Amino acid sequence: MLHSCPCFPHREILLLLHLFLNSFRLLKYQRILERLEKENKELRKLVLQKDDKGIHQRKLKKSLIDMYSEVLDILSDYDASYNTQDHLPRVVVVGDQSAGKTSVLEMIAQARIFPRGSGEMMTRSPVKVTLSEGPHHVALFKDSSREFDLTKEEDLAALRNEIEIRMRKSVKEGCTVSAETISLNVKGPGLQRMVLVDLPGVISTVTSGMAPDTKDTIFSISKAYMQNPNAIILCIQERSIVTDFMDLAEKNVASPNRIQQIIEGKLFPMKALGYFAVVTGKGNNAESIESIKDYEEEFFQNSKLLKTCMLKAHQVTTRNLSLAVSDCFWKMVRESVEQQADAFKATRFNLETEWKNNYPQLRELDRNELFEKAKNEILDEVISLSQVTPKHWEEILQKTLWERVSTHVIENIYLPAAQTTNSGTFNTTVDIKLKQWTDKQLPNKAVEVAWETLQEEFSHFMTEKKGKEHDDIFDKLKQAVKEESIKRHKWNERAEDSLRVIQHNALEDRSISDKQQWDAAIHFMEDTLQSRLKDTESVIEDMVGPDWKKRWLYWVGRTKEQNIRNETKNELEKMIKCNEDHAAYLANDEVTTVRKNLEAKGVAVDPCLIKDTWHQVYRRHFLRTALSHCNLCRRGFYYYQRHFVDSELECNDVVLFWRIQRMLAITANTLRQQLTNTEVRRLEKNVKEVLEDFAEDSDKKVKLLTGKRVQLAEDLKKVREIQEKLEAFIEALHQEK
Repeated sequence: MLHSCPCFPHREILLLLHLFLNSFRLLKYQRILERLEKENKELRKLVLQKDDKGIHQRKLKKSLIDMYSEVLDILSDYDASYNTQDHLPRVVVVGDQSAGKTSVLEMIAQARIFPRGSGEMMTRSPVKVTLSEGPHHVALFKDSSREFDLTKEEDLAALRNEIEIRMRKSVKEGCTVSAETISLNVKGPGLQRMVLVDLPGVISTVTSGMAPDTKDTIFSISKAYMQNPNAIILCIQERSIVTDFMDLAEKNVASPNRIQQIIEGKLFPMKALGYFAVVTGKGNNAESIESIKDYEEEFFQNSKLLKTCMLKAHQVTTRNLSLAVSDCFWKMVRESVEQQADAFKATRFNLETEWKNNYPQLRELDRNELFEKAKNEILDEVISLSQVTPKHWEEILQKTLWERVSTHVIENIYLPAAQTTNSGTFNTTVDIKLKQWTDKQLPNKAVEVAWETLQEEFSHFMTEKKGKEHDDIFDKLKQAVKEESIKRHKWNERAEDSLRVIQHNALEDRSISDKQQWDAAIHFMEDTLQSRLKDTESVIEDMVGPDWKKRWLYWVGRTKEQNIRNETKNELEKMIKCNEDHAAYLANDEVTTVRKNLEAKGVAVDPCLIKDTWHQVYRRHFLRTALSHCNLCRRGFYYYQRHFVDSELECNDVVLFWRIQRMLAITANTLRQQLTNTEVRRLEKNVKEVLEDFAEDSDKKVKLLTGKRVQLAEDLKKVREIQEKLEAFIEALHQEK
């Protein structure tokens, strides 16, 4: 099968390429040259292999093509969209799908390195192949240290499979092709030094299984590469009308003038550096590269077109194509690289000036450097957790736990027990309710409080402003680390079980040992009751509206409902005044009496409103009475020691509050030990793991470290790196001359 591929000139794009050839007189010299070059290749291979043995005894310098390839990679990272006009040369390989691009490239690389499929699209993303000379025929990816031995079929199969895997991974869901470039280095004896970019094949129709936008995406990818004015475009086209005409000419030597016009580009007037005719196989994919090369040479040596001077000998075969493209490539590299270096020098100056004007006091830290700085700050802040004093932990734990459980203690334990008729029933009710509470709710609530306290302290250290030294550029990152660390943290599952036993034992104890503990319990009880009384009075005030003083001073009035509530309250207060030992609930006949009394005053009221108002009025009465009783119990420690024998004073409610207070203190102490001995360390471990994960996630760092300052530092780093590599490359170019 005859394939042709055009090598495009500087600043030109050629879409079709056929090359034919020279005179018979040159054929003899061509054969001699091929034989000498083959001998030279073997000699060079021996020299390279001998030189390769000394690699470990001396520092190995990078080859020019490797240095150039690195420059292209970093340029692609810096400007992935290819929108700028300052791109260095590369050979861009284009052609229709299944037009033979893969075959031509493999002939140039001297190995079957690309995946194949019968009619299926195999090239799904650009593949940048850096060709260079070396003692061994090997291939390796830019981001991997594994070498694939291209002389071994199992390594070739593994390489093709890896390329296919990488292509498929680069393709996003719902797409068929990707613009993400796969970088591959191929080294071997006699390979021409150049950088080739193989693009997905152009398609005319979107077939079944392809994404609807596949054709446009391929065109967009190709356009991005081909718009580079320094691109050398190698266009591959399989058998066509032109090649069919060549076959006729080959058989009949017909229309020599017409063939001459085609060869010289006059019949199809497209600007091109040259036309090359190559043979890349006989239709058998299993055929070796060596056998194809032999067949190609034999094909052209026996060609009538070559013998009749219609084809030029130096413009046939893949080897001559490689030489011509490589020569063109390096000529363009030398012409453009210094201009490119000057452009980046100017860009670097502009960026450095912008930094000095905007951030004169700050170092130019890129995203990775900022992440390391933030990482150290976060780890220091986590360590600060271990420096929190035991006293601080216990105070905040005890305070927070009481805030969470106080309503339950008052409403579900103390108030129901206080409605009983004697001290024995009071204590029995309290004991039953305390045990139920400890068995079902209290341990879980305590662990919940401890975990939330740890989170709050952790957040405090993570978000605390550090005065002028605080750098808000880290705020998003710290917040993300905090949230992810907390999400991963799981409190010790056995903590609740051990805590339940401790709390149960603490609440069973009724033995107040000294007057100081007694007074502390009374103070705790008074504070609790005063707080509840204040809340109750606030509720009543909202129900009945402002009193006469506020109405007079602030010119505010009551609503109709507040007037009804106020009249109801006054009626209920009369009832309590008549019976200060009234039970907590109104009987139905009492509700009826109150309603009729209000109706006699012209106030229509619903029974539900009466009961609702009674709840708050009675609650206020009860709390005031309890506070009065609490004050009487200040002198009750002596009677407590005698178990209130021969005394009318009973202070069992004080004992209840002492039991609660002691349980809170013991619980806070136990939780503090769990925090400092276990949970803080586990949280610190979580933070380290999160930071390690974030360090490996480039997208996460881009998302969390943002802003003009970060982008400017990133651009500066890239531009400096590009400029340094360009200057090193220019120096190496001059040394080679």
